[in-house]
Amino acid sequence: MSKVSIDDIFNIKSVSSPLTVPNTDRVTYLVTQTVEDKDTYYSYLHNYDGRGSLQLTYKNESISGVNHSNDGTMTLFTAPDDTGKSQVFILRHAGGEREQLTFEEDGVFGAQFSHDDLSVYYHVSSPLQKKEETKDDKDQKPEAAVITRMKYKSDGGPGPYGVFPEKYTAVKSVNIKSKETETVLSGEENYTLHDVFEGGFIYATDQSDQPDFNFAQTLYMRKGETDTLVKNDASFIKAVMSPDQNNILMTMMTRKYKNATHPHIEIYDVSTTDSIDVTTKLDKPVGGLVVQDTQQNAASNSADWISNTEYVFLVSEFGSVNLYRGDVEGSIRPLLRGEHNIFGMTADQTAAYLTISTHVSPSELYKFDLETEVLTQLTEENHDYVSHRNIVKPEAVEFSSFDETVIHGWFMKPAGYETGQDYPLITNIHGGPHALYANTYFHEMQVLAAAGYAVLFVNPRGSHSYSQEFVDAVRGDYGNGDYKDIMAAVDFITEKYDWLDTDNLGVTGGSYGGFMTNWIVGHTNRFKAAVTQRSISNWISFRGVSDIGYYFTDWQILAGLDDIDKLWHHSPLKYAADVKTPLLILHGEEDIRCPIEQGEQLFIELKSRGKETEFVRFPKSSHELSRSGKPSLRMQRLSHIVRWFDQYLTQN
Repeated sequence: MSKVSIDDIFNIKSVSSPLTVPNTDRVTYLVTQTVEDKDTYYSYLHNYDGRGSLQLTYKNESISGVNHSNDGTMTLFTAPDDTGKSQVFILRHAGGEREQLTFEEDGVFGAQFSHDDLSVYYHVSSPLQKKEETKDDKDQKPEAAVITRMKYKSDGGPGPYGVFPEKYTAVKSVNIKSKETETVLSGEENYTLHDVFEGGFIYATDQSDQPDFNFAQTLYMRKGETDTLVKNDASFIKAVMSPDQNNILMTMMTRKYKNATHPHIEIYDVSTTDSIDVTTKLDKPVGGLVVQDTQQNAASNSADWISNTEYVFLVSEFGSVNLYRGDVEGSIRPLLRGEHNIFGMTADQTAAYLTISTHVSPSELYKFDLETEVLTQLTEENHDYVSHRNIVKPEAVEFSSFDETVIHGWFMKPAGYETGQDYPLITNIHGGPHALYANTYFHEMQVLAAAGYAVLFVNPRGSHSYSQEFVDAVRGDYGNGDYKDIMAAVDFITEKYDWLDTDNLGVTGGSYGGFMTNWIVGHTNRFKAAVTQRSISNWISFRGVSDIGYYFTDWQILAGLDDIDKLWHHSPLKYAADVKTPLLILHGEEDIRCPIEQGEQLFIELKSRGKETEFVRFPKSSHELSRSGKPSLRMQRLSHIVRWFDQYLTQN
């Protein structure tokens, strides 16, 4: 049995996005593969019918947005057309070639069938002012972009700077037979169509007099020509009508604690217009907010109706994502709890179909019978891989931090661990900070363990899957309680295992984890080597250059430029003179979330002071490099991490 290797990304398949087919016993799902020679990812649609699986699409492409007609005879999905724009395609279950249904110049997303299956609704985001067409692209000259909004760019957006032309999202429909299109919702606001039912639909809009400072939506129900206000001042993750049209199941997030707020479920009674909050009492977030690096093309689904009055939903709790059951009266109970990450869910009256990952299994499709409450594995896409690799199963750890707050996480022995040997330890810190490490397969951790390192990864305050108080505790306190939690974790595990070489400790992390890595090396010399990834070093400049900076600093640091001392106090760059730990800086050149100038500033300051540092820039790479970046660059990233630790951490 061989150790996990960096190039195993080409052997791991992602099983994701399950979706039941109405009026059948079938469920579809996607299998995504990482393709080495094309340096990209391909997704294929599969079908499971109770007897086995059948592959439905074979074209080498990335498909997403799968949806089924209400009569169960057609499937739609979005895929690139000949120009690379995402369009809607229909696959008829009776047979025949797939059919392209939309031909939108700027592409489409978020498609679903009408209630009568005669048409398809979809979203378009088009610039308000179209450029004049020219006969020859060579005749086109560069044009200056006139910016009037603060929300004008986004990580992963077009070009190296992620700048979008001013545009708004509209909803259109296309007749399947005639191909005639119609605009359903449009204006100088962004519309989101959530659900279509007989005689109407549910939609949300972000219309606001101050769009740059609006982070909420208003939810409406339209029946006939009448719009009814359902809920406002929240972000709506999902809103779907019950089969009998009596209730709306809403997964939503208020802004009480800004972006640290737990997503929760409310039930809206159509007849009384009252709504009840059914999940806040759990004091855990609805849905999954797990940090991972192998579950590609995973469509999230927080909740599904299973009858007129009951539904199932996902909850992140104590490092797992579990399945719950609820009803319109507000009763809820757990159905499936375990050491796992349910990152895909769909359900009908009889079963919930789940894509599940564990520490030792990247992903597979499962069926959870709602009557017997028995879980059955349906696929074995990664069977050969896990059978031939020495995958290390982490040990759950729990300890009290400096103020008696309980911190939870995991510890991995090196692959091939031998009694009597000392081993170096690497502490890996997640991003967010409002995310979580979980009971899920994490390739980066396995690569480090295979390279001979013990690995520690915990959920410090600020992480999800715990209480609202715990999640909120990091805001305005970056580098204090969270830093002490991580250092307490190192204390706990090194005291527990005397074979851990405390003279050979490493630390790494990305995004917020990169910030924390920078902070750590500026406040302690305990670590012998560090790798910071897509990090933050200067909150003052971050405020103006990140796509989220102007509000993220207000929400998280609780300061703006009117309190520059606080921004600078929480900036790792301030403490560059105190850094003695050799630091490798990894950054994507097209990262708009944590722009590369954050890494540049830190590198120049450290280098000018004669510190041991290197700066690695990844071309054509956004903030998503480690998860969905080009496979070749993902491999280079892992190689640089291992190289740096191998250079500075001594192994016996």
